[in-house]
Amino acid sequence: MENSPTFFLLLPLVLIPVLASCAEKQAYIVYLGEHDGEKTLQEIEQNHHSYLLSVKETEEEARSSLLYSYKHSINGFAAVLTAYEAEKISHRDEVVSIYKSHPRKYSLHTTRSWEFAGVEEDKLKEDDKDNILVKAKYGRDVIAGLVDTGVWPEAKSFNDEGMGPVPAKWKGICQTGDQFNSSHCNKKLIGARYYIKGYEGYYGRLNRSKDYLSPRDREGHGTHTASTVGGRRVQNVSALGGFARGTASGGAPLVRVAIYKVCWAIPNKEMESTCFEEDMLAAIDDAIHDGVDLLSISIGAYDPSSPFTEDGIAIGALHAIKHKIVVSCSAGNSGPTPSTVVNAAPWIMTVGASSLDRKFLATVELGNGQKIHGETVTPYNLEKKLYPIVYAAQVINPDVPKNLSDQCMPGSLSPEKAKGKIVVCLRGNGTRVGKGGEVKRAGGIGYILGNSKANGDELTVDAHLLPATAVSHQNVMKIIEYINSTKNPTAYITPAKTVLQNITAPYMASFTSRGPSVVSPNILKPDITAPGLNVLAAWSEGSSPTMLDMDNRVVKYNILSGTSMACPHIGGSVALLKAIHPTWSSAAIRSALMTTAELRNNKGKPIADASGADADPFQFGSGHFRPSKAVDPGLVYDASHEDYIHYLCSIGVKLKNFGHKLKCPKNPPPPGNLNYPSVAIPKLKGTVVVKRTLTNVGSSKSVYFASVKPPAGISIKISPPILYFHHVGQKKSFTITVRAESEMKVGEIPKNKYSFGWLTWNDAQNIHNVRSPIAVELA
Repeated sequence: MENSPTFFLLLPLVLIPVLASCAEKQAYIVYLGEHDGEKTLQEIEQNHHSYLLSVKETEEEARSSLLYSYKHSINGFAAVLTAYEAEKISHRDEVVSIYKSHPRKYSLHTTRSWEFAGVEEDKLKEDDKDNILVKAKYGRDVIAGLVDTGVWPEAKSFNDEGMGPVPAKWKGICQTGDQFNSSHCNKKLIGARYYIKGYEGYYGRLNRSKDYLSPRDREGHGTHTASTVGGRRVQNVSALGGFARGTASGGAPLVRVAIYKVCWAIPNKEMESTCFEEDMLAAIDDAIHDGVDLLSISIGAYDPSSPFTEDGIAIGALHAIKHKIVVSCSAGNSGPTPSTVVNAAPWIMTVGASSLDRKFLATVELGNGQKIHGETVTPYNLEKKLYPIVYAAQVINPDVPKNLSDQCMPGSLSPEKAKGKIVVCLRGNGTRVGKGGEVKRAGGIGYILGNSKANGDELTVDAHLLPATAVSHQNVMKIIEYINSTKNPTAYITPAKTVLQNITAPYMASFTSRGPSVVSPNILKPDITAPGLNVLAAWSEGSSPTMLDMDNRVVKYNILSGTSMACPHIGGSVALLKAIHPTWSSAAIRSALMTTAELRNNKGKPIADASGADADPFQFGSGHFRPSKAVDPGLVYDASHEDYIHYLCSIGVKLKNFGHKLKCPKNPPPPGNLNYPSVAIPKLKGTVVVKRTLTNVGSSKSVYFASVKPPAGISIKISPPILYFHHVGQKKSFTITVRAESEMKVGEIPKNKYSFGWLTWNDAQNIHNVRSPIAVELA
């Protein structure tokens, strides 16, 4: 799969080769559920130590093997064990799960995106009481926790000018280290920690010339995501000296930011970082204790089929939501392949990536007069004239494999053949920026990056190292056809410019991971989509915009793409909603965002994918986020921590003694009955009835009417079809009866393939439209 600097943090989430797979000892996470609240922190650690004493030969060996003792909310520990020792511990009654820690390659999953979402600070008047920013007081005393690569504290996005005292509930610290001291925290950046025991246990000591042993962000991804959630307003910013110029601001400009650095540079790898589960669990456990109100985690699992009890983010998030902490995570960058969505636990808000109404046009002018649309943010330009243009496969070295002939992999191009020419390369293996680096190495004068068929019309921009532009699959085919049609093909790449007019948006990014969820097909994932394509935000000055060693440029703002960029948009929205509705549960906030999401683009047409075809809920969930609408959703689908525990029981998780308080009921409710704002029914045979409950958070007296657009080949009945509410907080339940239609009609619908529909509850005034997607697969 293509690996690019724009994807590298949250999901580039590709499994890293397990270098130590043959080692006798490896880090394991032992999950024991919840604490009973009766033990001191010292007693908890002693209890965890006792597990190790039962399998280790000496007290010293037991203590040295312990990496982390999770003591605040999560009950468990991480330790270096042999497979035999892990097996012995797994038989203890208190153990919910024990599993090997896996390094997670995080895919790094803004001046325009918040305005595009309707959060328009530039046009705001302080007396505009209906504006979400005014209602939320800009997120003033909400605390956002970012689990990521750290922070560049000097970025103007984190200045605390004019901010009041740190909220009294804050219990966190400002951990010092390389080029990071206590003065780097302030009333905006109120806390920072780092976690590296898992990383160093796997790779050895951190190379401190490649990363900072501190919360400081070498790479840039954490700075980018944190400033997207809650960066201060910074005027007249741009990327690479002019692109996307405007006022940068996070979604909640006065939110307090707490940084938890868990991801570190991989030795001997460019543009790649990794995160270990034991480090992430320790960070989440501390964040819960510290007092954060939300967690934004642009990191994802290496395997979409990982059970929830063997997924550190899922485990940590389950404990977070008990404390009313909303957890948003990126869906992954493994699209367009189906069933690749990660972070699919129903207590997590899973975010897909879509586009903005902005482009960075750099046209390719061919020698025959054709003009081909392209996009880039390279600051380098060609002299205005035509240059020889070649297809990479025509200028390769003789030993390059045929299947890589057009990929511009390192060392593949012949300088004798490529020098002075514009070279056309195709996406696929290798990084987008790295391909341009190979063209430059071979003496190429310019570079055109053509999409593969899977990438369609989606154009991800990059800060290339030479004059360059990216073109769609259809357009690169036109360019190659032209090259092959004439003896002396020529071309010119025009200087790029930022364009905001007449752009259809959003559309779904091709890289965004798709449902259905492998591990939880009864829950429709992802939940929602937000801007994740070509997003501008603050950047680390310890890294170049491309993160390549050959790139010596330093920038304060950078443009990235990935679900990592979409996730913090939901984090910023959550901060605003938390400020307005401080008593709402995490499920209520998620429901408000999901049921008010938009299904159409800015031209009034259905949201499409990168190829131009209509997108579906396995790409965008409930739709494109509209935080201002979510302030007043009318009704919400609420759920408690206990509901999620019962859901785990329903899918076969054996919770013998979860926190010494919650146990699996003898007959847990079906998994499809979890009170979720969407419905997913895999392998439908005959008739299925699911139950939902709505809570009134709108007018004290209101009436709602059900309307249904059923999936093809499916009939749906809502009972009762009308709900009457008499006070705020009142709950009303209803059933959804889903049935495959007659055999004749079913025969027209492919089996083992999903079709989609919608359920909407409309109030009598048509002010509130509480909409939920429905996905049904015929068996």
